[in-house]
Amino acid sequence: MPGTHPDDAQFTRLIDLALAEAALALGHGDIPVGAVIASLDGTVIASRHNEREKLQDPTAHAELLALRDAATTRGTWRLDNCVLAVTLEPCPMCAGAIWAARIPLVVFGAADPKAGAAGTLYNFAADPRLNHSTDVVRGVRDEECAALLTDFFTTRRA
Repeated sequence: MPGTHPDDAQFTRLIDLALAEAALALGHGDIPVGAVIASLDGTVIASRHNEREKLQDPTAHAELLALRDAATTRGTWRLDNCVLAVTLEPCPMCAGAIWAARIPLVVFGAADPKAGAAGTLYNFAADPRLNHSTDVVRGVRDEECAALLTDFFTTRRA
């Protein structure tokens, strides 16, 4: 991943890894969302999926679990040289945690019109009242990410 940010091929690679992680959530009845955190050079540091049902924890979103693992691996809460790739646009809780961790770049697949906090409903990434911002790349493999969620909810409601 040359330069400050990864390139489009690396975005796709990271979302592909996040999609594989999201599929693991299906094994325990969780909404299939996956997140990957990598250093800006492309090295994967953490990879997690939703575990709210598995852990009975309302905060067990893929992004939060991945942030915790990445901070542990790095030995610091400051993840200011990392990219977070996630299959679904982060919610306000996750966007707040991304801000707190100083993640400079978020890449996501499917937009979330009900709770998206990286530009769709809210925009924590670029709020001028906050002390730093996060670059956002949206819509990477969005059809595949959205299809995984649509299939999950269609099956669940059947």
